[in-house]
Amino acid sequence: MRRWLPGFVALSAIWGASFALIKVAVEAGMPPLWVALWRCLLGAAALWAVLLVRGEPVPRDRALWGHSAVVAVLLNSVPFTLFSFGETRVSSVLAGVMNATTPLFTLLFAVLTVREERRPGARRLAGLGLGFVGVLVVLGVWHGLGTGAATGALACLAAACCYGAGFAYLRRFLAGRPESVTTLSVLQITCASAELVLVAPLAAGLPRWPGAGAAVALLTLGALGTGVAYLLNLGLVRGAGTTVASAVTYVIPLWSTAFGAAFLAEPVGWNALAGGALVIAAVALTRPRPAPARAPKERRPVG
Repeated sequence: MRRWLPGFVALSAIWGASFALIKVAVEAGMPPLWVALWRCLLGAAALWAVLLVRGEPVPRDRALWGHSAVVAVLLNSVPFTLFSFGETRVSSVLAGVMNATTPLFTLLFAVLTVREERRPGARRLAGLGLGFVGVLVVLGVWHGLGTGAATGALACLAAACCYGAGFAYLRRFLAGRPESVTTLSVLQITCASAELVLVAPLAAGLPRWPGAGAAVALLTLGALGTGVAYLLNLGLVRGAGTTVASAVTYVIPLWSTAFGAAFLAEPVGWNALAGGALVIAAVALTRPRPAPARAPKERRPVG
């Protein structure tokens, strides 16, 4: 039995449900900046609790904190706000499918910034092209898009683009650090919380009580989607490897579509399903092929 499977399913479900939870919050009138801020604050609280229980020290390296602040902008404060803003204009189903383009943007930024990735090959370039077609199908561009829907869709794509840039930056500056993933996650989410605390009150005013339903959605989104999910992802990477962990990307759109349709009664058009399938196929094409295993060297007989 694959022991990592329950964690894989739980992680994909939590991240897939996040789009429906965002939708509940913004439809209750919560400003996108405050949705992002509460998500980070509650996630940081959960991660700090785990860090304290484990007794791991808090790094004082200024360079590490600086890189964490940049990663927080690209992976948390900006994309969380953009997805929340996007879902004021488009469905959580569409937002979830747009999120599936993250690996395509990750490859694009890796090609531009990582020397080893500057020759991606014809197969991976074809994947990028197919992903672009998939996005157009999801949007149903042949019908035309209203200003509101177009703005929301572009915001979600911009959020996925931020994720792509963030993962490329993470790989270059933080992947080789000796600190645990829990410690790095705490620094990242703490920096994101601080960034949003400085901006949200000025740009969106003071917070207000959004109602019980939205409050529960925000609590779940923060504590589970930005707290526990980071730890599940860490356990999956360690227990099954990065290849299995990265495959969560394929499953998240299925969960986001199911939650949006079942609990929010959002329509799921054929183009969303077809375009989502094209995007997932594109992601599969852009994944690097595993290196072939080397055959053991034959030992020559002695004497």
